Amino acid sequence: MYINCHTYYSLRYGVLSVPQLLQLAKEHTIESLALTDINSTSACLEFIREATKENLKPVVGADIRNGNTRCYVCLAKNNNGYLEINQFLTQYLHAKKDFPEIPPSFLNVITIIPFEKVLEYELESFAPNWYIGISVADLNKLKFSHLKQHTEKLVLLQSVTFCNQTHFNIHRLLRCIDLNIVLSKLPELEQGSANDKMYTLHELERRFEDFEYILSNTRSILNSCTIDFKFDEKRVNQNQATYLSNTQEDYEYLVSLVNQRIASRYKTITLKIKERIEKELHAIQQMDFVSYFLINYDIVQYAIKNDYPYIGRGSGANSVVAYILGITNVDPIELDLYFERFINLYRSSPPDFDIDFSWKDRDDVTRYIFERFPNTALMGTYVTFQFKAVVRELSKVFGLPKAEIDAFLKGDREHKKNDHYFKLVTKYATLIHGVPNYLSVHSGGIVITKNPVQAYCATFMPPKGFQTLQIDMHIAEAVGIFKFDILAQRGLSKIKDTIQLIRENQPEAQIRDIDDTTPFKNDPEINALLKVGDCMGVFYVESPAMRTLMTRLQTQDYLGLVAASSIIRPGVTNGGMKNAYIERHRFPEKRAEAHPVLLEIMPETYGVMVYQEDVLKVAHYFAGLSLAEADVLRRGMSGKGRSKEQFDALERKFYENCKEKGYTQKVIEEVWDQIKAFAGYAFAKGHSASYAVESYQSLYLKKYFPLEFMTAVLNNGGGFYNLDTYINEIFRCGGTVENPCINNSDHGNCIKGKTVYLGFGMIKDLDHRSIQKILNERQLFGLFKNFNDFLDRCKLGLEQLLLLIRLNSFRALEPNKHRLMWFAHLNNNSYKSQHNQPQLFKPKRVNYNLPLLKSEHIIDAYDNLELLGFTLHNDFNFIKPGNYPTTKARDLKNFVGREITILGKLVTSKTTKTSKGDYMAFSTFLDRKGVCFDSVQFPKVMTKYPVIGMGIYFIKGTVTEDLGYYAITTEQLVKVPRLPDPRFTEEQKTQKSISQ
Repeated sequence: MYINCHTYYSLRYGVLSVPQLLQLAKEHTIESLALTDINSTSACLEFIREATKENLKPVVGADIRNGNTRCYVCLAKNNNGYLEINQFLTQYLHAKKDFPEIPPSFLNVITIIPFEKVLEYELESFAPNWYIGISVADLNKLKFSHLKQHTEKLVLLQSVTFCNQTHFNIHRLLRCIDLNIVLSKLPELEQGSANDKMYTLHELERRFEDFEYILSNTRSILNSCTIDFKFDEKRVNQNQATYLSNTQEDYEYLVSLVNQRIASRYKTITLKIKERIEKELHAIQQMDFVSYFLINYDIVQYAIKNDYPYIGRGSGANSVVAYILGITNVDPIELDLYFERFINLYRSSPPDFDIDFSWKDRDDVTRYIFERFPNTALMGTYVTFQFKAVVRELSKVFGLPKAEIDAFLKGDREHKKNDHYFKLVTKYATLIHGVPNYLSVHSGGIVITKNPVQAYCATFMPPKGFQTLQIDMHIAEAVGIFKFDILAQRGLSKIKDTIQLIRENQPEAQIRDIDDTTPFKNDPEINALLKVGDCMGVFYVESPAMRTLMTRLQTQDYLGLVAASSIIRPGVTNGGMKNAYIERHRFPEKRAEAHPVLLEIMPETYGVMVYQEDVLKVAHYFAGLSLAEADVLRRGMSGKGRSKEQFDALERKFYENCKEKGYTQKVIEEVWDQIKAFAGYAFAKGHSASYAVESYQSLYLKKYFPLEFMTAVLNNGGGFYNLDTYINEIFRCGGTVENPCINNSDHGNCIKGKTVYLGFGMIKDLDHRSIQKILNERQLFGLFKNFNDFLDRCKLGLEQLLLLIRLNSFRALEPNKHRLMWFAHLNNNSYKSQHNQPQLFKPKRVNYNLPLLKSEHIIDAYDNLELLGFTLHNDFNFIKPGNYPTTKARDLKNFVGREITILGKLVTSKTTKTSKGDYMAFSTFLDRKGVCFDSVQFPKVMTKYPVIGMGIYFIKGTVTEDLGYYAITTEQLVKVPRLPDPRFTEEQKTQKSISQ
């Protein structure tokens, strides 16, 4: 009966979720209704799925508006009409243009034009599928309007947006957030009506007793609309069905590729390999996933052709076929990876390939995919309102002062004056929390469908210029659209950039084939880095947590690194298996504590579940489930299972089978609890192995080309730590780092010999045009001969010039930067030239006799800190004089169990909650020699001695040792003040000290 219903996917307007709307319809005994969100079809698929479950007939469409002015409402008569609506929305959303005020001539769409609009446009004739919409509020006007003669065209257009006054209040607050205005300034034209609600059928019949035909026409419209999609267990795969012309041709091509490429992966093709390939090919064909493999193969072939590094990971690494095709780089035979973790007959969704590309290359790969395959879009996602952010927004809507908002968010709830408003803010922030705020782009999902993507929803156009679905991955998967994960990371670009830097800086150097990681895995020099956690800048293993774990494990081989990559995950820790694995790894006698059956099933991990595959092993060998059933169990525990009944049945079977095998109830429950704590968070072994391969590639470069590697790390924005930490690593590896140099630096950082020159792009506030001027001039006309030469050739504004002078960028031309500052000011170099041609007549420069101007290192350090973010000096030389401790990080092993004092430069600090809800912190520092050490601040110490920003700290505490890993349990943590900048007055120094 209702053909204009809104959900909260009418962004910053609607308030109802899809289930709430359907519940409202059931309460009002409505049997059919239409969802028409404003300029959006985001909720349509979810609405169709959920309405069908509730035995309600779903009709879908869109409420077309320009701003808050409704133009007309469109309803899809069928799937073709739904496609038309989505294509119409897409056309105008992409172009960011207003919708036409007169609806277009749709073929399979019913269009309802509001009563007021019909009068405004003075419409007298109507297309066959056009109707006049009458709301409850329009009835009195209709009685006196000539439009009442169009009895066959009049239908009920009663908007349903709210249930009650609270919903209307939320709506008004959302409109204020959207318009960025205070509540008192909200115009009536920018909000809905409190009467936009659902009436009972009895109430509608009473109000329309003189216009019963309006209700009858409305029922006829709803009855004429039928939309058909299958979901969940009944869904049909909507991805592109074939790669070539038909499925048989696809399969033959896949087999031929495997036969062509197998020799490049396996020197000896054993019976085991042949059987595995045959088994996989059969499953891939039977499950209709051939095109999925071939499309992924096509994508990586494009990357190879363009020399783009990539890494295939996810459960796809469990496939020998994927390994042979080059989609992944992990040998499942070598690592005993279960194919059933990847594909099994219980799984209707396509296998999961996550392909990482360099952040520099991903956009081009995405462009290729869009051009190569006809029906392509990025996966959408919805960013929802979060409580704290809503509190801040609503506080502004109520006109509260910023200082009070900040105090309130920090926990100060005592506001005598505005207490009433903050209570309202808290109430409505709680209600708005979790409501969709705006559409965004999924981090890496791309869909390639067999039908036009608008067959499923409208699309919008984000800044990068790739059309994006108005739905997220959850409803997309439910209807049968499965994404390709095309992801970006910086680790791969570090590897690629390092190799380029080596070729430029050491052209005679021999670089091993970076894709052949076998020599790296067997290199004791590289493995020694793992053993001590010396992995700064190395993908995935540089964090303090990984450094700690590898030290405790004494990781020194590939399989050990694969295990460490999974052990670090929460599931292993939560299940108590992390410490059990470490102890059994380090102390063989502890392995006897394992259950004999589990030890037999998982000898490599000493009877401890470390990988997701271990869930399959335990469920299969310990409990007697099939491998396919075991994977369903794993997916159910990780929240990915589609059927609770199916999962519950497998849980019963697990217990029953274990009892039949003679295990005690206690053992069964212990194993089940371990699986339950573990399955949702652990990595697939193939996933960990893929990461480990990339880590070994980086480790090889760090070991043998450390300066080029760390320069590439800087050029890719660092990693886990701040840039200062990686600069320290360059010094530690025997290199030097210098400020940007006018004759040596580029936009990015570059290396010449053992000297790393910071790039002009590192300088805060130095604009891109200035950098390009310098580089273009130098490339076209050679190095700058002196400062006058630079002024003549590169006419920068005075402010831009002073940035370079303060960083001593002209040191090769004039070592005294203070002299240059005076010279720059006196020659009034504040103008800019629009021309880059060399001057025929150079302006005459005045040479002034300046007094001797002395520079100080501390001034240089402060200038660097302001303009680069770090000093480039030894920060320990710039703390106030005092009797400081001289303990070094390498000496900690000599003080186990004893109290020490040490100075440390803060690198990073991570705060976490204890089981009691208190906060504690884990911090990493560098000593005077640039060597890392760690400390832990328990809640009482953290409260008394909080970490207050980067700098040098005095640390007092007791040294602890855990399997060769040394740390300090902190008792006192005090930030040491810096020496003041000598250029400031005493008052300015005090202010600066306070701000630090």
